[in-house]
Amino acid sequence: MGPGARVSNEKIEQFNALKMRLHRKLIDQLDLTRMVGEEEALREQVKEVLTQLADQENTLLNYNERQRLTSEVLDETFGLGPLEVILADPSISDILVNGPKQVYVERRGNLQLTDIQFRDNAHLMHVIDKIVSAVGRRCDETSPLVDARLADGSRVNAVIPPLALDGANMSIRRFGADPLTWDDYLAFKSVTPEMRDFLESCVKAHLNVLVIGGTGSGKTTLLNNLSSFIPDSDRIVTMEDAAELQLRQPHVVRLETRPANIEGKGRITIRDLLINSLRMRPDRLVVGECRGPETLDMLQAMNTGHDGSLTTLHANSTRDTVARVETMVMMAGFELPLRAIRQQFSSAIHVIVQAQRLTGGPRKVTSVTEVAGMEGDIVTMQDIFTYEQLGVGSDGKVFGQFVATGIRPSFLGRLESAGCGLDPGLFTRQVLLRDHD
Repeated sequence: MGPGARVSNEKIEQFNALKMRLHRKLIDQLDLTRMVGEEEALREQVKEVLTQLADQENTLLNYNERQRLTSEVLDETFGLGPLEVILADPSISDILVNGPKQVYVERRGNLQLTDIQFRDNAHLMHVIDKIVSAVGRRCDETSPLVDARLADGSRVNAVIPPLALDGANMSIRRFGADPLTWDDYLAFKSVTPEMRDFLESCVKAHLNVLVIGGTGSGKTTLLNNLSSFIPDSDRIVTMEDAAELQLRQPHVVRLETRPANIEGKGRITIRDLLINSLRMRPDRLVVGECRGPETLDMLQAMNTGHDGSLTTLHANSTRDTVARVETMVMMAGFELPLRAIRQQFSSAIHVIVQAQRLTGGPRKVTSVTEVAGMEGDIVTMQDIFTYEQLGVGSDGKVFGQFVATGIRPSFLGRLESAGCGLDPGLFTRQVLLRDHD
């Protein structure tokens, strides 16, 4: 390490030490818990006190350094410290903290290493604790795994030592105050107008819709947008591990799971919420994700009068979906024959929508599939719309085309009787949209 690097590191350490000193003095001088009012007004009040405290320090700081110092101390006091700079950037979709000295972000589908760092692991742990305590959860040695959310609905997962070997790890899936809409899907060529109109008719006609895809494929965002088609007159009950859905209807009951307390008691699962929600007179059930035994209860609810329900699950293809559902239903502890599970599935689910993140980062709705029923022991499905990949461009991104397969879904009569009839020409075999020139 050269002398220039040593001087730079010493300056950083001096700056961090000054920041910690000012933060402690600020907390000693002000009782932040007693300060009430709008955050912007409080920030201005604290900024004045902070400026006075900085003047008392015998340090040589230029104007830019003073501004940065004040901003970072305010972020530590009111926000999430070093993460505030990243959270202010709307182009960032994921924040991945691998210990205190390594922070990656995903921007437009590409992972990038940032120069953001925490002072040490204790500093990172303080930020994690601030996030999880705000939603009534905890993260400590007895509970080193935690799911939480930020105020804007962004999903947070944290893993701390002793499970994480190189310091605490945190993943933030952004779900900002201005989430993607159908107009954005169309602008990004993630879906076509015909596919959107078809899905709107399915939701309004009370068909049960299952959204599938891998991690980071956009399932939750797609589920949120599908729910926007639910009429305002319906009573909706949502169930999630960490509340992310932002439904715009007036009659929404939002339920969230709860982890066990320090004694290992009091845990409330999605299955508990789902069973209870059936007593709440819902018109629609929206489950953030089925990942365990609650899948059986969800299928039964869809089969017993709760039509128009929506949920997601992890699966790489529509055919894999059946095997995933079989596995999760078996987790409920009942020795059900596979044929019975498949019959439940085929009668409960009407439409499967697959979301996928393709090579190069673009997210697209790659198939809209009807579950047609059973033939023997096999669940039969037929694609209504698909996305055909044609190649990879010079920018490393996949390009292709959306196609109507020419198959007319068997539930068209149900759409018409619900006042959601569609032009039969929509289902003529044709190329709907090419996402390249």
